[in-house]
Amino acid sequence: MASRATTPTQERVGRVGPRRQVIIPREFFEKLQMREGDFVAFSQKDNAVLMRPKRLIDPDDLLTPEESALVKKAEREMRQGKYVSLDQLRHDLDRPRSRRRRKTA
Repeated sequence: MASRATTPTQERVGRVGPRRQVIIPREFFEKLQMREGDFVAFSQKDNAVLMRPKRLIDPDDLLTPEESALVKKAEREMRQGKYVSLDQLRHDLDRPRSRRRRKTA
């Protein structure tokens, strides 16, 4: 008699609380690298509920293509050693600028 090899599924039992709260088992919580306050997405499939961690992105946190290009350029220059220290930047900003223009040939 041939038997079919099945892989054991990790199944944990939880309880729904009085306000529809469900406790996520620690093993799953840690494996998914979740933190308290994270969002989760729910979907229904047949007679089951699928819960997935949901990472929400604030549209204000996204860079425009121009900003992204500037960041990449700055990172490239930093790798090449082209940068100034914060102290040097503050010093340069505090210095009064001369109003004299450079002569060009």
